[in-house]
Amino acid sequence: MNTFGQIFRITTFGESHGAAVGGVIDGMPAGIAVNEDFIQHELDRRRPGQSKLTTARNEADKVELLSGIFEGKTTGQPIGYLVRNTNQHSQDYENMRNVYRPSHADYTYMQKYGIRDHRGGGRSSARETISRVVGGAFAKLALRQMGISIQAYTQQVGDIILPGTYKDYDLTLTETNDVRCPDSAYAQKMADLITEMKSQGDTIGGVICCVIKGCPVGLGEPAFDKLHALLGHAMLSINAVKGFEYGQGFAGVSARGSQQNDVMIPLPDGKVGFATNNSGGIQGGISNGEDIYFRVAFKPVATLLMEQDTVTKDGEAAKLTARGRHDPCVLPRAVPIVEAMAAITILDAVLRNRHYSL
Repeated sequence: MNTFGQIFRITTFGESHGAAVGGVIDGMPAGIAVNEDFIQHELDRRRPGQSKLTTARNEADKVELLSGIFEGKTTGQPIGYLVRNTNQHSQDYENMRNVYRPSHADYTYMQKYGIRDHRGGGRSSARETISRVVGGAFAKLALRQMGISIQAYTQQVGDIILPGTYKDYDLTLTETNDVRCPDSAYAQKMADLITEMKSQGDTIGGVICCVIKGCPVGLGEPAFDKLHALLGHAMLSINAVKGFEYGQGFAGVSARGSQQNDVMIPLPDGKVGFATNNSGGIQGGISNGEDIYFRVAFKPVATLLMEQDTVTKDGEAAKLTARGRHDPCVLPRAVPIVEAMAAITILDAVLRNRHYSL
């Protein structure tokens, strides 16, 4: 339950207020040049305290690479790594020791395991996603050599929705603002809304769009391990995710087949192209060579800095006002997490595909 992937596999460990979080990558191709600055940069994009829109927890999130690398290249052996926790304020959670946070994992963890770590939620904390971002960074390094790129961005915060599609924007502008939205005007509107929620002790959700370019035809399996099913599994395993759709998704159900079908066209080089990409780059569960694009819905953060009705672990009515440092909106820091899980999924699919031909 702590491992994801078939050939390229990542196993994560650690809790929010434990000594460290980390992971083990197995199945990483040998001979890939390891850019440690790039890996750290990916973590920096996820780290807390990077702007006024995120939690004030101040962690450097410095990664320590422990194995699987020799003379700057991957060896094909397991890559172990960890990130030490250095800025926990465990006392902030003392008032949650005997009560459950509404819509959090507190209650379900207690019922499942009979024990829970009330300090930040333990294993249910989004701090676990550090391990995923490191794994995704290694996957990105391998995918680069294949000409495959992955870019996510914030498309919606609350009721503020970036109009159009990813093709209408310069996605290289995503990292130019704290919200990680490629349009500065909409980014400011989103930032203002997040700031308002923070001032009220409330939270807000939204949608992240992710685009994968350069995927070859043929990734994914025809039955249970369809490529979109694998991507959906990856995205729905991220904290606070409530929905996943690819291509036209739910918006396409009102169209007729004659409107929705991606008509095939001949290309000058003798290959096949498509007049449209309503399928989102996946047909029959297998990539068709077009851009893969999907959207991931994130709920508002469950931990609120305002009074809520709840119950104690003994089932008695109680009131809870959470303390501590929490994100008013996960979207800005979730962008690199979505990219990481997409990269892990695609690299695993690429490696699985090699088994079909000699």
